[in-house]
Amino acid sequence: MTPPRDLASRFRLDGRTALVTGGGRGIGAEIARQMAEAGAHVVLVARTWHELESVADDITSRGGSASFAACDVTDATAIRTLIAGLPRLDIVVNNAGTNRPEPFADVPDENLDALIDLNTRAVFVVAQAAVRKMLEHPDRTHDGGVVINVSSQMGHVGAADRTVYCMTKHAVEGLTKAMAVELAAKNIRVNSIGPTFVDTPLVRAIVDTPAKYDFLVSKIPMGHMAAVADIASAAVYLASPAAAMVTGTCLKVDGGWTAQ
Repeated sequence: MTPPRDLASRFRLDGRTALVTGGGRGIGAEIARQMAEAGAHVVLVARTWHELESVADDITSRGGSASFAACDVTDATAIRTLIAGLPRLDIVVNNAGTNRPEPFADVPDENLDALIDLNTRAVFVVAQAAVRKMLEHPDRTHDGGVVINVSSQMGHVGAADRTVYCMTKHAVEGLTKAMAVELAAKNIRVNSIGPTFVDTPLVRAIVDTPAKYDFLVSKIPMGHMAAVADIASAAVYLASPAAAMVTGTCLKVDGGWTAQ
């Protein structure tokens, strides 16, 4: 693929279809908004219908194109069926994930299984189903397919009380690299995004005191949490022709956390 020569066009996603998991709120919703603004038709997937509907309505009210489907990505049969039924697919953003911070010695099997199922197994299943759909359309290979796995800075370092989360995100980083090597010949690029703590209601519920906030941002050289727009802009870049030679890597949007 030869990227467009003019700068603005290199960041456009016109004519592309992008599926975003966890698209009903937070990072996923903002990724969907920005990709729609860049010209893509976005397919929002999450468990909660009314949240998806609200994001889709917001996108279309701004002149974008969006559809949505309520689906639990840990239901492998359901998500595979959903993706297989799409008319076409060019970009998938594996954004759904969660964390349950707790001391290593206290982690119950229930939490271990839940994080592995959502943060790792579902990422594999969604990516596999998406790649199968991409390969159904030979014309897609002219522009290339894109898989973006939303990982974490914790996919590169360790942290107390986050052993399971770190384990699952390190697994996503390994999956990303292996997929990138295998699928490069099919003109499918695979990358990850490694956010630091992002200022969302979910994170604010954990960082719920001034002391906790001050401790958190003391670990980020930039001195503050990331905004959802920071992560979404990274996703648009990785999905766009501007990143035509970028595969098998992690774009860390971590304010310098992992540089220390």
